[in-house]
Amino acid sequence: MAAIVKSAREAFATGKTLPMSFRRKQLEGLLRMYDEGKQEIMDALKQDLRKTTFEGTLYEIEILKTDVKGILRNLKDWTKEEQLPFNALSFTDNASVHKDPLGVVLILGTWNYPFVMALQPLAGAIAAGNCAVIKPSEVSANSSATIARLLPRYLDKDCYKVFEGDVTATITLLEEKFDYIFATGSVAVGRSVMAAAAKHLTPVTLELGGKSPTYIDDSVNMERTVKRILWGKLINLGQTCIAPDYVLISKARQQEFLDVASKVLAEYYGDNWQKNPDLTRIINERHFNRLKKVLDATKGRVAIGGQTDQKDLWISPTIIVDVDPATDSTMEDEIFGPILPIVNVESPEAAIKFIRNRPKPLALYIFSENSDLIEKFKTKTSSGGLCVNDCVVHTGYVGLPFGGVGTSGMGNYHGKYTVDTFCHKKAVLQRGISAVSEKLGDSRYPPYTNGKIKLMSFGIGAIHKFDVTYNKFVTHALAAALGAGILFAGLALKSL
Repeated sequence: MAAIVKSAREAFATGKTLPMSFRRKQLEGLLRMYDEGKQEIMDALKQDLRKTTFEGTLYEIEILKTDVKGILRNLKDWTKEEQLPFNALSFTDNASVHKDPLGVVLILGTWNYPFVMALQPLAGAIAAGNCAVIKPSEVSANSSATIARLLPRYLDKDCYKVFEGDVTATITLLEEKFDYIFATGSVAVGRSVMAAAAKHLTPVTLELGGKSPTYIDDSVNMERTVKRILWGKLINLGQTCIAPDYVLISKARQQEFLDVASKVLAEYYGDNWQKNPDLTRIINERHFNRLKKVLDATKGRVAIGGQTDQKDLWISPTIIVDVDPATDSTMEDEIFGPILPIVNVESPEAAIKFIRNRPKPLALYIFSENSDLIEKFKTKTSSGGLCVNDCVVHTGYVGLPFGGVGTSGMGNYHGKYTVDTFCHKKAVLQRGISAVSEKLGDSRYPPYTNGKIKLMSFGIGAIHKFDVTYNKFVTHALAAALGAGILFAGLALKSL
């Protein structure tokens, strides 16, 4: 492990990751890998999760391809130095924000979306000019092995390294000094990563999870609402960090929800859900037993589903009602499976209070046609992301950041936000040193006088007023002065 990190650090020290041509070549290599290695990726997903071709193609490969294409298209703009606007009070100076790569970064993937969670952050790290060590999850062993096999074929072997190992090996890896750690996993994983990072004061991005609520207002069309909720819940058989974790709905509309849910599930998966090829499986026996324990311990009533098969790692889509949020097993931790408890609330205000009294979720879903109500949820709740009248899709919307808040995580990524995550924004000020520049700043020098205090106070207080971005008068005045200068120069030349 130490040798892997040392090798990556030596590669970074050569400066080979800095040229845009190198970064572009590596990103193009990733894109080729997703095309040429598609079958290997799909085979690994099927072996680990029995993931369908539909889900593997759209929710892993196509997401990765779209992300890399977006970064390639915008690479120059997203990584260029940002110039501060001209300021009339400091016209001899030049100020900018330079985007430095951080160095050698560690990316810890997870098992539920083993390719996306490891390789989407990698694209941003490459674009920002870093070297990287990628540690896929050992739980999805076939996907981990596939990443380790494919990456060296398409990326620079010195700069981008894959480390495979179990939990103990990961803990040891975290003892190494990295310049940034990007980790996806549970809250427990987040705490472990932060504790390890503290030793070296290493900055982190943590993409965790939590119990993402779904509130259904009485104003909604129930059929469309249920279709979207069940789709979001049952992608990857509920093993999605932003899957709807529980539903908040009034008692008056609960039975309608259940009736529509029965109809929709039959439309989606027919009569024998276990034999339907569009449903994946629980990742392993440990997670199956965890979910079975939740199901067995619930004091609520199983209204739909509830069937399990340990040999097949199968738990059917399950909806539970009459749930006591204070004591029920389904309301303790993030479910991360196909179990959907329903909690009754009799008003939007009660739903908001319920959400606010719990840890901040990674996602919050609201189904409503009342714009005032939507605004209330937007301003009175806190969550990593808010999606109105749908589930999950906000994470794939180009231009939106994805990340948690509080116990659901810190930092964000996707597109430009991924590149920014792996950059250090370095302040750069280049001052003029001419006689004019010196005269403009000589009030700062001793001996200090009341006159100098007044002059410096004016300069500090008025600096933003002379920024051409904020003051249209200054912009127009400068334009007028330039125009006048051109006019007088023209007249002078004409008179010669």
